[in-house]
Amino acid sequence: MQLNNLKPKAKKAKKRVGRGNASGMGTYCGRGCKGQGQRKSSNVRPGFEGGQTPLIMRLPKLKGFKNPGKTIYQIVNLKDLNVFKDGEEVNIETLLKKRLISKKRMPVKILGMGKLEKKLTLKVHKVSDSAKDKVTKAGGKIL
Repeated sequence: MQLNNLKPKAKKAKKRVGRGNASGMGTYCGRGCKGQGQRKSSNVRPGFEGGQTPLIMRLPKLKGFKNPGKTIYQIVNLKDLNVFKDGEEVNIETLLKKRLISKKRMPVKILGMGKLEKKLTLKVHKVSDSAKDKVTKAGGKIL
């Protein structure tokens, strides 16, 4: 047995429209009563609403789009990291304990606002360039 030898068990007959009422498709032939849809050339373009202003034109025009792949970071500034002790490791768990971030699953970014007075080891998703400079000047590390 091969795929090209297979035949369907039953073949459905083509719908014969307009061949009398006994055929089941007589009288209106599935086109309904009167109007544009019943006429011979009733193929109107998609979105056509019979002359009424179409929905696509009634909606406001907005510039740009919303990127579904955009990653939103929880932001922590350097001045907020002064609550940690000298030489401590800063990661998501420690930031959660100190209530500097609110969600465990969202990525964290450290920004360079303020002055860092402690020597810390940062273990987060992203660090800005200005924050990197300030951390290394304070004697800290970024993993």
